[in-house]
Amino acid sequence: MTREKLIQEIKSTKSFLCVGLDTDMDRIPKHLLDTEDPIFEFNKAIIDATKDHCVAYKPNIAFYECLGPKGWESLKKTIDYIPKNKFTIADAKRGDIGNTSRYYAKTFFEYMDFDAVTIAPYMGEDSITPFLEYKDKWVIVLALTSNKGALDFQFMTDLSGEKLYENVLKKTSKWGSAEQLMYVVGATRSEGIQSVRNIVPNYFFLVPGIGAQGGSLNDTAQYGWNDDCGLLVNSSRGILYASEGEDFASKAQEKAIEVQQEMEVILKDKGLI
Repeated sequence: MTREKLIQEIKSTKSFLCVGLDTDMDRIPKHLLDTEDPIFEFNKAIIDATKDHCVAYKPNIAFYECLGPKGWESLKKTIDYIPKNKFTIADAKRGDIGNTSRYYAKTFFEYMDFDAVTIAPYMGEDSITPFLEYKDKWVIVLALTSNKGALDFQFMTDLSGEKLYENVLKKTSKWGSAEQLMYVVGATRSEGIQSVRNIVPNYFFLVPGIGAQGGSLNDTAQYGWNDDCGLLVNSSRGILYASEGEDFASKAQEKAIEVQQEMEVILKDKGLI
């Protein structure tokens, strides 16, 4: 998907919501466990319930690959089912040397046909550039994450006083344009979102951390906004597990609508719609 199409989808849907498909066999409704493919049946119902209120879906690959071949089959069926006008993200957090990265890219961009994949930049340029060879596909680089362990490395400073995440942003933004690179920036670190935006003003951010993790949508928009919105804000558990009963899909829809309506207000306030 091109940047232009993504922005148009944000405008037409009046939303910049990404639904995280972190589908946990231990949490999906019990009545689905008797179906041939419980993971896909759950995802299918969630997609049907939320597709009019979001612009993107983000399966967390760990929840699928832990199930072996059956999990990969469920993931492929899920991706094939998602409407083509929705942006799809493989939350895989891959990051390896060039030759290995080429095969990861082949997996997620050719076989699975995702629009984007998350990448850990620790091994440097050759862990990212193979993904950038694909037209209209995206690399989403981990920059400033929302987890507690982010403090272990991301805020370390060099001799010039520059933080590691700042160095990552400055260096990686030279490898790919705002038409093919995004950054993961956690909503729970609202004080850092503005810092990231100052360094990469034109790039989109994938923002996890609202909902169950406690991040603020309004703070995220205040500090992370750019002229094209520049934000894909993810919610996973808050939508997926709004109910663990047979009404799970309708409750997920209610939560998605709630977030979408907040986003519509922001989009109007910012003059994008």
